[in-house]
Amino acid sequence: MNFSKLAAAALVAAMATGAQAEVKVGMITTLSGGGAGLGIDVRDGFMLAVKQAGRDDLEVVIEDDQRKPDVAVQLADKMIQSEKVDVLTGIIWSNLAMAVVPAATAQGKFYLSPNAGPSALAGKGCHPNYFNVAWQNDNLHEAAGAYANDAGFANSFIIAPNYPAGKDALTGYKRFFKGELAGEVYTKLGQTDYAAEIAQIRASGADSVFFFLPGGMGISFLKQYADSGVDLPVVGPAFSFDQGILQAVGDAALGVKNTSQWNKDIDNPANMAFVASFQAEYGRLPSLYASQGFDTANLLISAMDKADVKDAEAFRAALKAAEFDSVRGDFAFGNNQHPIQDIYVREVIKEGDVYTNRIIATGLKDHADAYAAECNM
Repeated sequence: MNFSKLAAAALVAAMATGAQAEVKVGMITTLSGGGAGLGIDVRDGFMLAVKQAGRDDLEVVIEDDQRKPDVAVQLADKMIQSEKVDVLTGIIWSNLAMAVVPAATAQGKFYLSPNAGPSALAGKGCHPNYFNVAWQNDNLHEAAGAYANDAGFANSFIIAPNYPAGKDALTGYKRFFKGELAGEVYTKLGQTDYAAEIAQIRASGADSVFFFLPGGMGISFLKQYADSGVDLPVVGPAFSFDQGILQAVGDAALGVKNTSQWNKDIDNPANMAFVASFQAEYGRLPSLYASQGFDTANLLISAMDKADVKDAEAFRAALKAAEFDSVRGDFAFGNNQHPIQDIYVREVIKEGDVYTNRIIATGLKDHADAYAAECNM
């Protein structure tokens, strides 16, 4: 079934009783431009879970933020004021999350993040109505820093885009990496030409490269890096080696180690069923982002089974309990309502004609974020 039919089926189911849906969700995500693949995967994972649940008390309204903070704010205002949504979700980019989430939660709406996890919302800016189902931004990068130590790297060149998640990324890597830095560079968000940065890497004396460049940025960098002849080992988070990106990167990614809280080979019934059903539904393997969308929907549905969304205190407690079958296995929130979870080291491989990842180690076990102690909940 294609997405338009799936979405239509979900909306029809929501209206089947002839009454307003009991829970209305506003999904604001990136469906066009350079980062569209990430938002499409979050959307598709979320809607697959909605379809599988077969609920007639759940409606999902979906809008494209175009990766623009002002558009995201306008959409959130419309959804809250006109659409009367109960729950917001979907944002990929941390600068958009910072523009939308504080105002939405202050108005009594629940926000369930399937991706963006800025540090400002994990520590002093935490809120009882804000739940992050993915990770705090630093987490996967912290695991990359720990892996770099294990690999014997002593002088890393590190690079990320100049926006909140990019700053959190390099902070996370530096928090765990015990070596020296040959260079630290912030690029423009959405940049596609990395000739200058690769020249800096070549001249830096580094023994390794850590980069966080999600979506199309990562595709551009990896291809240009492979063509440059710079032969330093690369490590990064899953965002630049995820399923939707690898096919575009090709052989340049083979053998690269990257960190993730999820992979398709995590061996539990929920994950095996998710991978199979996603592939059957959409004709492609799921990505990290799809898994996060799927878990976010199932968290929401688990709360709906226990409480009325109009009873904010009870619904909040039901979300906090997180009694659903996560594709990651055991799932639990910390005090700041961000996950405590294992983060794995993956290696890019090729299965037949498909580039994908396999887990080769656990990078960090039962890992919580560094900002939870600053949250007063």
